Amino acid sequence: MLKAPARWGALALLTTGMLFAASPGSRHEAAAGPPAPERSPDPEPKTPAEEAYYAKLAEYRLARAAYEKQADAYWDRITATRTARRKRRTEGREIGLSDYVLDQPPVYRGPPEPVAPPTIVRPPRPPGPEPTPIPVIADFLEQARAHFGFVPDAPSEADFKRAYATAALQAGIEKSQAVRIFGFEAGGNGRYDVQAGLEAPGSKRRAISTALGYNQLLTTNTVSLLAEHGERFVETLRERAAGEAGQRRARLEGKIAILRHMIRFARSVPKKWSEQEDLGKTPKGWGLHALNLDIDIGPLLQAQKLADSIDFARRKGYTARLTAAELEMLNLMGDGSGYDVISMPEEMRSKVPTANMFQRGGYERNTVVRKFNTVSALLSATDAKMDNQTDLPGAREMEAAFDTVSAAGVPVR
Repeated sequence: MLKAPARWGALALLTTGMLFAASPGSRHEAAAGPPAPERSPDPEPKTPAEEAYYAKLAEYRLARAAYEKQADAYWDRITATRTARRKRRTEGREIGLSDYVLDQPPVYRGPPEPVAPPTIVRPPRPPGPEPTPIPVIADFLEQARAHFGFVPDAPSEADFKRAYATAALQAGIEKSQAVRIFGFEAGGNGRYDVQAGLEAPGSKRRAISTALGYNQLLTTNTVSLLAEHGERFVETLRERAAGEAGQRRARLEGKIAILRHMIRFARSVPKKWSEQEDLGKTPKGWGLHALNLDIDIGPLLQAQKLADSIDFARRKGYTARLTAAELEMLNLMGDGSGYDVISMPEEMRSKVPTANMFQRGGYERNTVVRKFNTVSALLSATDAKMDNQTDLPGAREMEAAFDTVSAAGVPVR
């Protein structure tokens, strides 16, 4: 999440909040295992199959408990070293190999959980909460119309690519960075309205997150960007409206009024990821996400996400040019963990496990970071994926859009 065509499966989910979430439940939940099966009620002694099953179950639980103890200790070290690294950076002190955990996470190698024979009945599990459905584009559009009276201007794909190229160049994003990240995030052929999990045609497709567009913004990203940069987006639209006339100008002015309403809603919670995430999960928050589908506002949001990561690195004192793979680490992992990767000296990258950048739950769900389990291996795999995806027609069209916009003399930051 390597990636289902657009987002490396779990790694994408990861972009954004899910990759770094802690495991649910208590620390030793896995060690406790399933509810103990009960033998069918009768006075007879256990059958040989039942005796063998309970012996294997005891062996499994003992091995699993030992593994969980080892894993808990490992991930406690990961958390402690991460906290210490952040403190050292704040104090301006150099970061070295001793500031990372250099061994890989433990892997459970004990016996599998045994299957109970048919004479043993499991007690019923209490019903869990119903999974919350993941909203899709139809939901975003419906809520935008219901709560804000907003209907995005649906463009052609070529027009949206040119609008994105314009916004990206004006935000200081290089063509090679934008095209390669588009290839990685949107699969090289994704449209401006591509949603994670729905990249390829087919009736069995299911959305795996709210990640949307060329750079796969989550609803939380949209809320955060509006809260942080709303006035900049409004000013861009005002300048655009001043150069128009008639219906186009009226349409932009109406869009500005709606955008201001949306910005006020985005700012109705503190500028804290968890608060913005909660807001993004509401139907009204879904409505904000429809802005990514509008040709005037969507490209600004998609470009600003990358521009914020570049600005974050610069504020931290990182002045070297970011490769597309390095910029993707910031985009995908979040700026804090991504900066941990890009600021790492080349000679350290092959020695530092990727586990240092994750919490246990996100790491264990992520097959890619476990397969490419050092920083250098993950960067190389990301580059290789970008190389492959940027040969696809959509990526070539994106590159052509940047060339067209550059030739027109669009001011670059």
